[in-house]
Amino acid sequence: MLSPHEFATLMLVKSAPDQIDLDRAELDKLLERQLIALEEIGSGVRRPRLTLDGDSLLRVIAGKH
Repeated sequence: MLSPHEFATLMLVKSAPDQIDLDRAELDKLLERQLIALEEIGSGVRRPRLTLDGDSLLRVIAGKH
């Protein structure tokens, strides 16, 4: 089960991935659960993105199976 902070971080990854501090502890849990991945967008800059599992989880929560 995800904590409220992890759910909020997952939603933030979906809506504003460029605004997330990569040092957030919640990112480690989401990476561990394979709900997000880190992608390199150029010259060593990384940003989080949802995986298929992460996107599916948000859809279930929103009632949009």
